[in-house]
Amino acid sequence: MIEVAPAVQGCLSKMAVAPGEQGGAVRYTLRAGEHRLDLNARLGQPLRLQWTGAIACTHCGRATRKSFAQGYCYPCFTRLAQCDTCIVKPETCHFDAGTCREPEWAERHCFQPHVIYLANSSGLKVGITRGTQVPTRWLDQGAIQALPILSVETRQQSGLVEMLFKEEVADRTNWRAMLKGEVEPMDLLTERDRLLARLESGLGQLRQRFGADTIRLLDEPPVSFDYPVLEFPRKIVSHNFDKKPEVAGTLLGLKGQYLILDSGVINLRKFTGYEVAVS
Repeated sequence: MIEVAPAVQGCLSKMAVAPGEQGGAVRYTLRAGEHRLDLNARLGQPLRLQWTGAIACTHCGRATRKSFAQGYCYPCFTRLAQCDTCIVKPETCHFDAGTCREPEWAERHCFQPHVIYLANSSGLKVGITRGTQVPTRWLDQGAIQALPILSVETRQQSGLVEMLFKEEVADRTNWRAMLKGEVEPMDLLTERDRLLARLESGLGQLRQRFGADTIRLLDEPPVSFDYPVLEFPRKIVSHNFDKKPEVAGTLLGLKGQYLILDSGVINLRKFTGYEVAVS
């Protein structure tokens, strides 16, 4: 007889992820309020998540009927710098225009080193992240390989560099292909050299604009990740708490910010702030 763990209840945060030790599988921890659940240990076992109907803003904690930008109430969504469109499109940074929503927040988060990287999550893609978010960002995207290629001094600069790369390579993950495991390893070093050669002129113009030392070439090896998946889904069926408050099934895998169940998949990051009972 399978022993069922007692239910815990709390508002969801994105799953904590960490590289596996000595090449082992990525480690996943579900976070529901103050509760922590080792999901790797639950592989092959029943898992049930029941949304209570409550949602709390991940920033101010107030109750909200709808979540905006993965976890915020509407007032915070319209007020916070971290919810501004320039976070998604950093090349549109308007700090110098004096219109930043929270200049002090921007100085702490946007005016620090950022990394431009190549990753293989559903094929080759380019991305950016703060230096402190390596390798978490890659794990959140379900990348099986990643390679940091350039370092810049600000988030705006990272967005401008990414725009160059987007002319040659995708900047998004096909989440269905990522979850199906339909991803073949590739030579990221060769791809890096090819792209840098093609974009040499554009990068030179950005260095001329911001300074020769602001966009630096990184010489780091590619890294690979193995995800704890017992069985990849052949057909993607997506769960949504807003449509059906209960998600249940046997936990077959974890990749990106998704739970892979025999009944379907669910992106827990999408439901940040939702209060759930987990058993």
